[in-house]
Amino acid sequence: MDAVQLSQVEALCETLYTGAPCTGENGETIDRNAAQSRLLSLQSSADYIPQCQYILDHSQSQYARLVASNALTELISTHWNNYTVPQRIDIRNYVLSYLANQGPSLQDFVTNSLIKLVCRITKLGWFDDATHRELADDVTKFLQASADHCILGLKILNQLVDELNIPTSGRTLTQHRKTSVSFRDVCLFKVFQLGLTTLKQLQSRAIVANQRQEAILGEQSLALTVRCLNFDFIGTNPDESTEDVGTIQVPTAWRSVLQDTSTIELLFEFYKTTEPPRSSKAMEGIILMCSVRRSLFPTDKDRAEFLGRVMTGIRSLLSNKTGFAHQDNYHEFCRLLGRLKANYQLSELVKTEGYLEWLELASSFTVQSTTNWQYCTNSIHYLLALWGRLVAAVPYVRSDTGVPGHAEVLEKQVLIVVESYIESMLGSVEMVISSDGALDDPLDDDGSLKEQLDRLPVLCRFKYTEIAQLILNKFDPLLNKYRQAISHIGSSSTANAPADISAQIFIIEGQLTWLTYIIGSVVGGHSWSSAHLGDGDETIDASLSRRTLQLAQCVDYRLTQSNGIGRSDPKLEQSLLYYFQNFRRVYMFMWDQVANPDSVSNSVSVVGMLAAKLDSGPSSKQKVYQNMFEHLGMGDHTTVANLIVTKVGNNLKFWPDDTEIVQNTLELLLDMAGGYSSSKLLLTLDTVKFLARHHTEDYFPFLAVPSNVRYRTTFHAILTRLLLSPNGSEKLGLTFESFVEPIINTLTMLGNLSPNDLRNEAIRRPLIGVFRDLRGIASSLHNRKAYSMLFELIHPTHLPLMALVADAWYDQVDVIVSLLRFLQEFCHNKANRVNFDQSSPNGILLFRATSDVVCAFGRRLLASPIPSGDLYKERYKCMSISLNVLNSALSGNYVCFGVFALYNDPCLENALDVALQMILSVPIDDVIAYPKLSKAYYGFIEIFFRNHIKSVLAVETPIFMRLMNAVHEGLQASDPQLSALCANSIDHIATFYFENMDKDKAEIHNLNSHLSAQPNLFSSLTSTLFNLLLFGAPQHHWAVIKPMLSLMLASESSFKAYKDHLIATQAPENQQNLNEAFHNLLNDVQRSLDNTNRERFTQKLVTFRVAVRGFLTL
Repeated sequence: MDAVQLSQVEALCETLYTGAPCTGENGETIDRNAAQSRLLSLQSSADYIPQCQYILDHSQSQYARLVASNALTELISTHWNNYTVPQRIDIRNYVLSYLANQGPSLQDFVTNSLIKLVCRITKLGWFDDATHRELADDVTKFLQASADHCILGLKILNQLVDELNIPTSGRTLTQHRKTSVSFRDVCLFKVFQLGLTTLKQLQSRAIVANQRQEAILGEQSLALTVRCLNFDFIGTNPDESTEDVGTIQVPTAWRSVLQDTSTIELLFEFYKTTEPPRSSKAMEGIILMCSVRRSLFPTDKDRAEFLGRVMTGIRSLLSNKTGFAHQDNYHEFCRLLGRLKANYQLSELVKTEGYLEWLELASSFTVQSTTNWQYCTNSIHYLLALWGRLVAAVPYVRSDTGVPGHAEVLEKQVLIVVESYIESMLGSVEMVISSDGALDDPLDDDGSLKEQLDRLPVLCRFKYTEIAQLILNKFDPLLNKYRQAISHIGSSSTANAPADISAQIFIIEGQLTWLTYIIGSVVGGHSWSSAHLGDGDETIDASLSRRTLQLAQCVDYRLTQSNGIGRSDPKLEQSLLYYFQNFRRVYMFMWDQVANPDSVSNSVSVVGMLAAKLDSGPSSKQKVYQNMFEHLGMGDHTTVANLIVTKVGNNLKFWPDDTEIVQNTLELLLDMAGGYSSSKLLLTLDTVKFLARHHTEDYFPFLAVPSNVRYRTTFHAILTRLLLSPNGSEKLGLTFESFVEPIINTLTMLGNLSPNDLRNEAIRRPLIGVFRDLRGIASSLHNRKAYSMLFELIHPTHLPLMALVADAWYDQVDVIVSLLRFLQEFCHNKANRVNFDQSSPNGILLFRATSDVVCAFGRRLLASPIPSGDLYKERYKCMSISLNVLNSALSGNYVCFGVFALYNDPCLENALDVALQMILSVPIDDVIAYPKLSKAYYGFIEIFFRNHIKSVLAVETPIFMRLMNAVHEGLQASDPQLSALCANSIDHIATFYFENMDKDKAEIHNLNSHLSAQPNLFSSLTSTLFNLLLFGAPQHHWAVIKPMLSLMLASESSFKAYKDHLIATQAPENQQNLNEAFHNLLNDVQRSLDNTNRERFTQKLVTFRVAVRGFLTL
């Protein structure tokens, strides 16, 4: 590279990162995409390494240096085996020297890229030479130089820990763990000590630096300390998406430092004396140190002393409220409190000095946090987790352990905390309303709300009687006020009421929402374990549930009396649904065990008879169950269940335009219908019978709302599941034919329309609705008998309508999606439900109807121009679903496809032809760009090659080659599922060729004709498969292994050519090793494709890959 070329590279880099176009060597204008394409060539070959070094040495452009650095990293990672050990060390030393000389003057993004490069070299070459393992020692020179060099050194150490801790793409987990463990044993502790030493030097002002440099040094040192403690010491691969810290498995060699008083005090001191992000990072370090494994401490006394120091530090922070004005500090401190009990037992905490003071301070802190909820909504659940863990451990601590009276103090503080939480959440309602949008409503933060509700059951049930009474003291006056308020406005909506009453109702509904959520959470925490059955908690559950059910009745009464005008706050409705879900889970699973024998089916299970013989009286669980409903005072379980289902029905009737309420209501009904006991209970309810008999838009307007079309499917799936459950038809007093009658009537009406009338805007909604309903019904048909009932109702009268709809509405996505989704479900042979008698032609008729729909839609789609808008939504979405429909039908195993050719029926040939035309109309770039399209696309090709190879080979050579090129591209896709489909397609054609190559068949002649036009087909596939195996991502390995044997046997010359080429590219010392590896691969492999030989070869391929990857160069 010379100065002219360097200036061109700098111009391209400027264009890439700033967007300003530049001029090429021929005067052409180069935009950002073209610049990126040209610059990527620097990463294409190891020959470009000198050019990258030239750019780093001579360019003054920071962007050019960044591109060169990134290219070097990619080249080193990809072509690692191309370099000798001395060359690798030379590159490493070059980068380190460059950082030492130029680092302080470089932009951060350039230094970060160069640091990543040197750390990547260190990781890849860790076992090559001791020099690589001495990077920490080399970095010490940076730490001892200027402040800017010290910052660089800390950044190198941070990146080094990350690089050795996080797996690198292209390397196996075994290789990664081997390097990681060696780094842990050789280097990590030294790095950790360097971080702590720098912190101590900063604290003692031993480093000469200005204020900005001090802040950066503090951030980097603390980040390094945290990274070292967060290291994956034992290979558990912790989930990085969670904030919850597990036990830190630090090596025993770290004991002296972690046990040293000065270490934890150093972090506390940094927290106290700095601002975020340094202070919050110091607190994160304290959290990690509090999470070290118990066995690190030689004795319990040592562990107790360490805990005592932590507790002292926490008490000091709580007393002085140090750093709590910053939200990051506040959040990390809440995490520390939540983590403390997770790693230390209560029996240890109560023995620490000042435990009672700590309890009171923690309680005061929690009260303050909940009172000021608007500043720490995402932190409250950590505090609730602390108190929940404390009370959960009380039964396991002897009363004479630790400070006398600690249990009583804990009880007192828990009551204070819970009362404060409830008061604060109720108070938040008025604050949010009066803020006029300035404050976010905590009820709108689903994630934080769920976290808090998950913590409440254990906490509230600790002193359940007192806390339940506290809740009731809040609930009863609010419910009375609510009844009075809504009685004043009659059937009017809240918004149309007088301003004072309207404001009062909004506040009351918000507060009732919080209490309903809390009650739902606490009732849902009921334990059916034998240890808690005698506590009598079910009576308290009954008291709380009675109020909530009365509220539900009140809300429902207002809703029905006003005919939907008097709707409550949607959040209140959501909270009631949350309560119903929890109540259902806890108290609706034993209905069939305690129900009146007269109301239960005469069929008794074997288990039930055995249980009856062993114990003729009610069990403990049954007594608790009965006791709960007796204290509830609202009737038996059937009455309560009917109340819930009535609320479900009214929600569907009066909340048609609130998609979220409709969704959650149907989820509740679906869960109830999915439970064994609760589904049997539903069948006895009048409301469910009404739902099953009147599942139309006239009774449930939500079915008519366009945004609810997907919930039509869910609704009908639930009702069909109930109807087809054992004795469902008998208990509901409804046959399947009567249930489907409204849908059949709609189909009949549509079928009587002329083609012109069928394409009428007024018909759009009935079409979408009927196919959505049918899809829901079909999804709940799980056996042959049920499927046959639906098939007989729509065949032969109504199946032809679908092809007419596909032809008339081909350009309307919503209609076609509804039609094709139903057909995809209807053709899907799950649980072998599409299983007709041997003498029945129904399988053939079903395929013929499916073929008609796919052909009608496909031909119209192919004849229409390509849209200029959203290409996927307007064209590819429906195309991919139509391919999935055909894929389901072709792979359903309910059609003998040979019949069609035998009787000159063109439906199979037409369907395959239209599908083939559709996939050929899609550019391969679009196929790869849209995942759903690509799965349908390659799914069809795989079935086409597997079951219809004769049709595949009968196509013209250009078309066959386009298919093979598409398979070749898909084989290299990033999605393993696509790779597997393409690999299977290759296996099908290679297997066919190997097994029939010596036979005089038209198919073989066709294939030979294709191969003569493209002689290198098998060789290119062989090369790609082996390259993916040897150099590709690990997730591709199993996908590409399957066709290798069949392809090798089909074209041995292709395999030999690849083998010779690969050996020729290697250095002389590697050629013998590679030749031996190929010899071992082929040893004992027979010229057969039976399963035993395939499995043996697969095992050999895995061994071959592991052996060759160690020395192979690209």
